Amino acid sequence: MLFNFLWGIFFIIVNFGLWLLCYKLFGKKGLYAWIGFATVLANIQVTKTIGMFGLVMTLGNTIYTSIYMCTDLLNEKYGARAAKRAVWFGFFSLVASTIMMQMALVFNPYEGVDIAQEPMKILFGLMPRLALASLTAYFISQFLDVRVYTRLKARFAKYNQLWIRTNGSTVVSQLVDSLIFCTIAFAGYYSLKAWLEILITTYLFKFIISVASTPVMYLARSMTPLDDEETVVK
Repeated sequence: MLFNFLWGIFFIIVNFGLWLLCYKLFGKKGLYAWIGFATVLANIQVTKTIGMFGLVMTLGNTIYTSIYMCTDLLNEKYGARAAKRAVWFGFFSLVASTIMMQMALVFNPYEGVDIAQEPMKILFGLMPRLALASLTAYFISQFLDVRVYTRLKARFAKYNQLWIRTNGSTVVSQLVDSLIFCTIAFAGYYSLKAWLEILITTYLFKFIISVASTPVMYLARSMTPLDDEETVVK
C-alpha cells in the first residue's frame, strides 16, 4: 500500500515533467502529439487495477488528466478553436488505434514461436468495450471542458485567475467523464461495491491530480516553446 502511494507520487511527477518537456520542445504540435498517445495509453493503463488505502482503483487517471491539461492550455494560449481541434484529434487517435489493434488480433499467430497473442488478447480483449466507454466519455466531457473553460476564461480572464479556469472546467467535465466511463466500461463486469469504489476513487484521484497540476499549468502558461509557429492568444 505504501509502495503504491509513494510510487504513485513519483509517477505523477514524471508525467507532469514529460508533459512540460513535450510542450517546451514542440509547442502546440507537442500538445496535439501528447493527446494522441495519451488517449491510447490511458485505455491500456486502465485495464490494471491496484489497491491503495484499502480501496480499488484503476491506472490511467494520471495521463488521462493530462489530456484536459492539454486542451485547457491550448484554449488558454491559442483559443477555443485549437482546443476543439485537439479534442477531435484525440478522438480519431482512439478510434484508429482500436481498429488497428482489433485487426492485429485476427492474425493467426505462429505456433511455438509467438508469445504475444494471448497477452494481447487479455489486454486488448476488453478494448472494444473500453473504447466505447472512453470514446463516449471523452467526446462529451472534453467538449464540455472546452465550453466551460471558454466561459470561465471570459469571466475570470486575469493571469492569477488561471487556477479558477483550469480547476473549474476540469472538476465539472471529469465528473461527467467518470460517470459515463465507469458505467459503460465496468457496470456488470465488477461487483457493485467494486464499481462504486472505482467510480469514487477514479473521480477523487482525477480531482487531486487536477489540483496538483495547477502550478504546472501556471509554469506552462508562462513558457515560450522552442518550436512554436503559432501566434499566442493574449
